[in-house]
Order: sequence, then C-alpha cells, then structure tokens
Amino acid sequence: MNLLKSMGTIGGLTMVSRVFGFAREMLMSRIMGASGAADAFLVAFRLPNTFRRLFGEGAFSAGFVPLFSQRFHGPGGMEEAKRFSEEVLAFFVPALLVFTAIFEVAMPLFVWAIASGYADEPEKFALTVFLSRITFLYLLLISLVSFFSGILNSLTKFAAAAFAPALLNVAMLIALLVVPTGGERSATALAVGVTAGGVLQLLLLWNSARKAGVSLTLRRPKMTPDVRQFFVVVIPATLGAGVYQISQLIDTFFATRLPEGSMSYLNYSDRLNQLPLSVIGTALGTAILPHISRFISQDNPGEAAKVQGQAVDLSMLLCLPAAIALGVAAPPLVAALFQGGRFTAYDAMVTGNVLALIASGLPAYVLVKVITPGFYARKDTKTPVKTAAIVLIANVVLNFALIPPFGIYGLAMAISACSWLNAIMLYVILSRRGHFRIEGWLWSRIGRQLLSGLVMAAALWGTRSLLGDWFAGSVGQRMIGVVALCGVGGFVYFATAFVVGGIDRNAILILLRKKKAV
Repeated sequence: MNLLKSMGTIGGLTMVSRVFGFAREMLMSRIMGASGAADAFLVAFRLPNTFRRLFGEGAFSAGFVPLFSQRFHGPGGMEEAKRFSEEVLAFFVPALLVFTAIFEVAMPLFVWAIASGYADEPEKFALTVFLSRITFLYLLLISLVSFFSGILNSLTKFAAAAFAPALLNVAMLIALLVVPTGGERSATALAVGVTAGGVLQLLLLWNSARKAGVSLTLRRPKMTPDVRQFFVVVIPATLGAGVYQISQLIDTFFATRLPEGSMSYLNYSDRLNQLPLSVIGTALGTAILPHISRFISQDNPGEAAKVQGQAVDLSMLLCLPAAIALGVAAPPLVAALFQGGRFTAYDAMVTGNVLALIASGLPAYVLVKVITPGFYARKDTKTPVKTAAIVLIANVVLNFALIPPFGIYGLAMAISACSWLNAIMLYVILSRRGHFRIEGWLWSRIGRQLLSGLVMAAALWGTRSLLGDWFAGSVGQRMIGVVALCGVGGFVYFATAFVVGGIDRNAILILLRKKKAV
C-alpha cells in the first residue's frame, strides 16, 4: 500500500477545504465578532455536526467500510457489495427522516438541555432554536454523504469525499458575502448556507459513486442476515461515538454558561487545531482502515500491524511539530487570521491561549484516529465504547474541577487531558492483545522527531521575539509575520529531523531519485 500517496490525496484535498474554511472563519470573525449572535449560530452549527459524527461518519464508517470491503474483495465482488449497500440504505434513509423530524419538533427542549446558560436571555435562546432548526437539516444530508463516502473509500477512491467539505465552506462564505451586516441576519444566512452546502456535498458524492459503478436503488427495508451483521457492528460503534459526542455536548453546556464570546473562542481555536487533525489524523485513519480490513480478512495480521506502524510514524512526524508550533505561536497566529472588525485584540488573545492548551493534546487526537482502525478492522467496536465511557466520566470530573478556577482555559485543559487518556488506553489494549505494538525503532524515531520539534520551538520563539512589532501591526504585517514563522519553523524542523534521523532518510532519497528519473 502506498500510504503516503493515499494520505497525500486525502490530506491535500482536505487542505483545500481547510483553506476555504479559514477564509470563512476569518470573514465570520470580522463580521460576527465574539457576539451573542455568533455564539447562537455556533451552538446551532454544533448540533448537526455532533450527530453527523455520531451517525454519519465515525459509527457508520466503523461498521460499513470493513463489511463492504469484505464483500467487494470476496467472491461476490461488486454485485454483492452493491446489494449490501442497498439493504443498508433501505434502513438508513427512513431512520434519518424520523430522527430529523423528531428533533425539529423538540428543538427548544434540546437547546435548553445543552445550552441552558442561554435560557436567561430569551432573545438569544429563541435565535439559537431558530438557527438550530435550519442547520439540523444538514444532518440528513451529510449522513447520506457519509454513506457514499464509505463506499468510495472502500474502493480506495478518496478524492471526492476529501473535497466535499470544501463545498460547505464555499456555501457559508457566499452567505457571509451576501449578508455582511452581522448580528441575526448574518447568523441566519450562515444557517441557510450550512444546509445549502449539505445539498452540494450530497450531489457530488452521489455522482462520484455513480461514476465509480455504484448506482443504488432504494429498496423497501428488509432485515436480511447482512443487515443484522451491520447492526451488530454499528450499534456498539454508535454507542462509542455517542459517549464521545456527549462529551462534546458537555463541553458546549459548560461553554454556554461562561461569559459571552466563550463559544466563539472555543470555535476559532478548535478551527486551527482541526487543521492538522483533519489533514493528518483523519486522512491517515481513512486511508488505512480499508487496507487493514483487507489484510485482516486475508488472515495477514503482520501486514496490518505494519500499516499501523507506518501510519504512527508518519502521523507523529507531521503532528508533533504542528502541536509544538501551535503552542508557541498561537497568539500571533490567531491575531493574524481572526483579529479585525468586531473581533478585538482581547478576543484574539483569549482565543490564542485556548488554542495553545487544546493543541497540547493534538498528538493524542491524531493517535486515536490512527489506532482506532485496528479495532474497527477486526469488527471490534465495543472496546472503543468502553474507553470512551471512561473518558466521558473523566471529562465531566475535570470540567467541574478546572472550569471554576480557570474558566474557558480550564475547559481547554480538560479537552487535552481526556484526549491523552483515550489514546493511551486504546494503545495499551491493542498492544496487550498482540495486534499492534510501537517497536523500538519507532520509539527511537518518535524521540528524534520530538527533539527536532524542540529545536524548532526555540527557533520559533526567537523569530517571534524579533518580529514582535509586526504581530501588533497591520493585517499585512501580521500575515507576513505568520508566513515567516511557518517558513522558519518548517525549515528548522525538517532539516533537524533529517539530520538526527527523525525521518526515514532512505525513503526520502528514493523518492528524490524517482523524481530525478522522471
């Protein structure tokens, strides 16, 4: 398997989406600021995203991709895989329609449950409910997108699914450009943009699946043996994802009880943290799941473990410097990207501090994405449920302990700590079962990558000190300062990693020789 190529396809197109996402967030911060309307929209946007990850992406992929791959690579080939897909879709669509209808009716109650801090502000609460009813339609659309993404990923056709999120960001950008007044009007336009983006994503993925030879017919629901097997796998995965998403809703609950703007600070810091998480962690997790599933179905656990080892090596090579750089350069980075208009210097300062704390858990976030396929490929979706339940309890305890003295910073500390707890537990369990262990050479490689990151941190700190006035200057000066930080940090890290052996030098030299031969 060409892991680097698969990860490059997914990560590169994810980066395109993230660029549009940053443009959207930069414009939104200036138009909306850290206002009550911005907080209301962010709560409304978090609701469908939470259930999307619960039903659409994590749980569905965990259950669907290994089973689809098993049939596709089995004697029945594409015909059996298509039949299986139609049988699952027959249950998936009605369930989504019923679930969406229930929440549209009960939305005030649900918003009160997760954002009761807004109940004392009737106008803000009513706006949050109104926006949530618009954005919740996105759940139906994006869950179907995830269904077709699972089919394409199983066929190792990653491009369309990786690019699809860019359409959501484009739709929201257009909404802001059409209604740039701020307040409730811009928040409503953003909510409409979310649903419009979901329509565009679904059209893209449906058409891509059709071109790949997977044209599906909607059948009447029928409980076949294959559907039973799917539910046996996907229900525990849904429970596991549900525990994690409840943790996210708990974070929302606490954030809505903090001073106005806290949801905005959490959103903008998470946006920057999500860039390496999506480009590295999600891309690698998506790329390796079908391949690990194939090796497991072929009774070749050695190759499956090798794939995971390569993924850990590559993920740490890329995410360790990202985490360290975000920790060192968070304040100027946030100021350069988001400060301006209604988003003040104080807002940028708080967001930067929150980002630095959340980014300390970035390597753990990425490791979870890389380790979890080791369970899902073996159709073990119960173990992640158990670890997620422990993490949920720890999250609640840490929030109650850290938020009173530290406010929004305590919330960020709890998020980071729980990510490390989850990653460590998953790795220990997988290792004790003999499925995957980080061997000596890989520990040594990670240690050298960490050393390279510390050298980079010193270079970044020096560059930040030299360009201190630039980060307090005009937008252009701030952007130039950020480019300088990225350039210096990237050069120092990869140069040091190459010298000390943090990179597989032989692979790099082979790659360079291939390019010269071309």
